[in-house]
Amino acid sequence: MKYREILISQLKSLPYFSKETVVLLSKQYDLKPATVDSYISRSLARKDFIAFKNGLYVTADFYYQNAGDISYTFYLANIMCPPSYVSSWSALQYYELATEAIGTVTSVTAKITRIHNNRAGSFSYQFIKKNLFSDFTLIRGKFDFFIATPAKALFDLIYFKTHAFRGIRDIAAVDGMIDSLRIDIAEMETKERDAFYTKVKKYLSI
Repeated sequence: MKYREILISQLKSLPYFSKETVVLLSKQYDLKPATVDSYISRSLARKDFIAFKNGLYVTADFYYQNAGDISYTFYLANIMCPPSYVSSWSALQYYELATEAIGTVTSVTAKITRIHNNRAGSFSYQFIKKNLFSDFTLIRGKFDFFIATPAKALFDLIYFKTHAFRGIRDIAAVDGMIDSLRIDIAEMETKERDAFYTKVKKYLSI
C-alpha cells in the first residue's frame, strides 16, 4: 500500500484535521515538513482532501458520508471559528420557528466578523460584545455543537438586523420586527418567549 493510501486510511475516520495532524502522522515515515505540504497540495488537487479553510481539512470520504447531517454542518461551524455558536436564522430554523430558506449558516462569535465559503457551504460569523456572548447550549449527538437557545437566537437576529436595536424604543417595535421577519414566536415555548422579552427589556432598559 502506498504512503498516500496509508495516510488517508488513518485520516478518514476524523471529522476534520489540521496540517499539524498530518505532520504528526507523517513522523512515523520520517517525512520532512516540505514533503507534507506537497502531499496536502496533491491530495487537495486529487480531491482526496477537502479544505474548510487554510489549514483545516477533511477526507472526501468522511465529508460525503456526513454532508447531509445538519449536526455535522453546525459542528464544523463551531470548529472553523472558535469560540462561536450557531444562532439567528440558522438556529431558528433548527428549532422550527422560521420557515424562510437561508443558505448561509449564521453564527455568533467573540472574535471578528468573517465569512468562510467552502465545499460544506457558506458560514457567516457575526461579532458580538462579550457581555452578550451567552445563552447557548451544547447539543450532544454524533457531532456535538453549540447553538443559541431559541430566545437568544431571536435576540441575536434582531440585534444584528437593527444594528444593536438602533431605532427600537419599545416592545411594540420589537413585535413589529418579528412579524415582518415572519418568525412564528407563538410556537416558542413560554419560558423561551419570556426569556426573550426579558433580555430585550434589559438591553433597552425599559
